[in-house]
Amino acid sequence: MNSQVILVVEDDAAIREGIRILLGGEGYTVLEAGSGEDALQRMNDAVDLVILDIMLPGISGLKVCEELRKVSNVPILFLTAKSQESDKTIGLMAGGDDYLAKPFSYAELIARVKAQLRRYVVYRGKKQNMTLDTDHILTSGRLKLALDRNEVWKEGVPLDLTEIEYKILALLIQHPQRIFSTHMIYENVWDEPYTYSANSTIMVHIRKLRTKIEDDPQNPVYIRNVWGKGYRYEAEKAGI
Repeated sequence: MNSQVILVVEDDAAIREGIRILLGGEGYTVLEAGSGEDALQRMNDAVDLVILDIMLPGISGLKVCEELRKVSNVPILFLTAKSQESDKTIGLMAGGDDYLAKPFSYAELIARVKAQLRRYVVYRGKKQNMTLDTDHILTSGRLKLALDRNEVWKEGVPLDLTEIEYKILALLIQHPQRIFSTHMIYENVWDEPYTYSANSTIMVHIRKLRTKIEDDPQNPVYIRNVWGKGYRYEAEKAGI
């Protein structure tokens, strides 16, 4: 049985109950919240994933996401009845890791849940006390990246990267000067088949990553666009 804890934030009791029964049947421990305020109160360090409806009474799902991002890198899967690309982009910019439009199939929900938990718990691991093993630290100019966990430093200062941001940076930094298309980035980082709609998702996460690692995100030094081809990590400009 699974030991992961999932917080489901949904004001529709019927949908919330359906998700609870589904996830419970998969062995997950499910916490429920019917509002944004309730979600912020119920959030704790034991939570491994948040399933968050965007349209909530009172505090919106977007605001809840922003507040959670101040204290946690827990993956956030947005549920939304909106299907416009701009709405999805706003959710990702607020700090979400993925989104699922209503109505959705339970099979699709389970697949998204397992993918996010695999990245958070298995690939990186939740925050725990670990000794710094210099053999697993990759240094590139002013950046240092731990290859065995989600930790990145710039000039010795820890950077607060989400799991997706870390995986994108880790992919690019380990292959300096290699051009990665959006197709390659998506399938390597998300571990899912690429679809054209993923382009905007990647652009949003790259933009957010640049705000954290670049001195001037509008004139990036580390992660550069290669127009018509994709992105690459500029090893020479990074100082390696």
